[in-house]
Amino acid sequence: MYKKYIKRLFDIFFAILLGLLLSPILLIIAILIKVSSEGPVLFLQERLGKDKEVFNICKFRTMVTNAEKSGDGLFVFSENDNRITKIGKFLRKTSLDELPQLLNVLKGEMSFIGPRPPVCYHPYKIDEYPEEFDPRFTVLPGITGLAQIKLRNGAVWDERMHVDNEYVANISCSKDISIFIKTITTIFKSENVVISDNHRKQLERRKEESDME
Repeated sequence: MYKKYIKRLFDIFFAILLGLLLSPILLIIAILIKVSSEGPVLFLQERLGKDKEVFNICKFRTMVTNAEKSGDGLFVFSENDNRITKIGKFLRKTSLDELPQLLNVLKGEMSFIGPRPPVCYHPYKIDEYPEEFDPRFTVLPGITGLAQIKLRNGAVWDERMHVDNEYVANISCSKDISIFIKTITTIFKSENVVISDNHRKQLERRKEESDME
């Protein structure tokens, strides 16, 4: 009952409530982004959602325009990455850049709690995901999730997706509340907000293997 109906009702209710309550903060952030650097206020990126359907995730822009085409591309290995704007550093550290995803929740593309949606070409192409990770694509992706409070960005994707499967197998109202509370404490600790050295090494190996194919 909770997974099929109540969870979605909670998503809609709290997305509207938070949108109204946080509207002054959202406006201030939007103004700061606009006056501090060139480019749009919002950053849209194609992600994989439920049943591997592609949708545009919505975030506040924290990097210079076309950042994915320079430096380390999609990845951020250091908080001092010069592609990150001044206001962007604060937004990323506090996770406030995720707030526009309230729109994705209202549209039914995301939930507050669930597996984070990967981009369409990493860690695998859409049709190349191992079957063992299919369960994590049977639910709406989340703004936060079990993998985020356990691992944040300090772990490789395969490890995170195993944790996502664990979440999907045990969805409950009490677990979602627990994840939400732990998300708040994790944000204040600001741990693992950039990709770990082990994750970077795995990414580099995968890139080398791909180049050799």
